[in-house]
Amino acid sequence: MGTEYLNQDTPRDAHPIDHPDSDMRKVLEKLSTLGGKPIETLTPQEARQQPTPTDAVSAILRERGSEVPPKLGVATRDITIQGAAGSLPARLYRPENTEKGDLPLVVYFHGGGWVIADLDVYDAAPRAIAKFADCAVLSCHYRQAPENKFPAAHDDAYAAYQWAIANAAQLGADPRKIAVMGESAGGNLAINVAIRARDEGFQAPVHMALIYPVAGTDMTNASYVVNADAKPLSKPMMEWFVKHVFESPEQAKTDPRINLVELANLRGLPSATIIRAEIDPLSEEGEALMRKLKEADVEVRGDTYLGATHEFFGMGLVVKDAAIAESFVAHELKRAFGTAILPV
Repeated sequence: MGTEYLNQDTPRDAHPIDHPDSDMRKVLEKLSTLGGKPIETLTPQEARQQPTPTDAVSAILRERGSEVPPKLGVATRDITIQGAAGSLPARLYRPENTEKGDLPLVVYFHGGGWVIADLDVYDAAPRAIAKFADCAVLSCHYRQAPENKFPAAHDDAYAAYQWAIANAAQLGADPRKIAVMGESAGGNLAINVAIRARDEGFQAPVHMALIYPVAGTDMTNASYVVNADAKPLSKPMMEWFVKHVFESPEQAKTDPRINLVELANLRGLPSATIIRAEIDPLSEEGEALMRKLKEADVEVRGDTYLGATHEFFGMGLVVKDAAIAESFVAHELKRAFGTAILPV
């Protein structure tokens, strides 16, 4: 059954972009006051300097007198890892007072359309997962377009995953319990790491946590039509990303790493969790990916969060649905790691 793209309390002829949940609306309203310009009107260099949803959340937390950035009882360490073409920055998250333990590890890839954003913009999600899943998280940067076009980011993501396994001991991680996770473009990287590991006979991740992943190329589907002008991600922004990342739109459409829902072989992949937001052009392709994984006999769970927008994950301190989604993903990771406490 497809997502209806409407809140339960919304008139049936209304657009969901006009009816975010109250706490989600506060984030969007705060973001609108920060003076950002439409990404699709900017150069990539200008776009990387624009205020982000993370900035909006930080502003709300400051107004509440909360710690910014919140640490959540998680310690971090900035390190350098090996990518496909050289060293890359990464950040290791661990619950405090676990420095000597071999924890399960999540290799995490941030979003930003393979063009914008960095480890700081996407600090909240890996921090929340480290806390709630009682694990270490390695957040990995990657080469970005247009300076490094497709498939540079994909090659870096796989190299980062291989590096994490090879260096699990120095990370204080259990090399037998390593999962992959990503948001948006990073969600696409995460599933492609699992696909490439399968194809090359390399150690598979034990789980894939895919947060509103890029999974297709059809910009005429239902969620693209309804959410064409949504914030913080719109159809024009997605078209802008495609223009800067690929040699042509046709390259994206014909490559199974991008057009997962039409072209990719998903058999033999590890279990997956897929999180979708109602107010998001990517919602429909995320739902299609979930169906295709099930058809490929992959165990997959997930949900669409009504009234939530793209980028809501990681906003758990200010958006209720984000806190619920974070807890759900953390539980699914713990199930895959074998560390979940099951009812007697």
